[in-house]
Amino acid sequence: MHPMKYLLVAALGLGLGLTPALAATEQAFTPAAFAAAQKEGKVILVDVTASWCPTCKVQKSILENLSADPAYRDITILRVDFDTQKEVLRALGVRSQSTLITFRGLAEQGRSVGDTNPASIRVLLDMARG
Repeated sequence: MHPMKYLLVAALGLGLGLTPALAATEQAFTPAAFAAAQKEGKVILVDVTASWCPTCKVQKSILENLSADPAYRDITILRVDFDTQKEVLRALGVRSQSTLITFRGLAEQGRSVGDTNPASIRVLLDMARG
């Protein structure tokens, strides 16, 4: 292979490996980020998690797999720390870690607690996507 073609192929390969447009957006929950995503009419998954929670760890793995799926690239995932964000928990009516809440714009679309079934979490996300 010609050296220039090799460089071009390598550069394209690196570019393909970094495809943020194909993955869901994930960030820590802030009221400002939540309000902005709602105002834009985005599909939002609020993930209430705790570092010590084994169910949350399973959910995180499932959500990482789902968020890599191009079908879910437009979902904004906002992670709420169960131990430190008590005001957010009160505002959202959350009583337990491992709570997943979906929104489309301002409207809540669905909620689950303690779910570690990839198929039902996919359904929760699909309900919000419409």
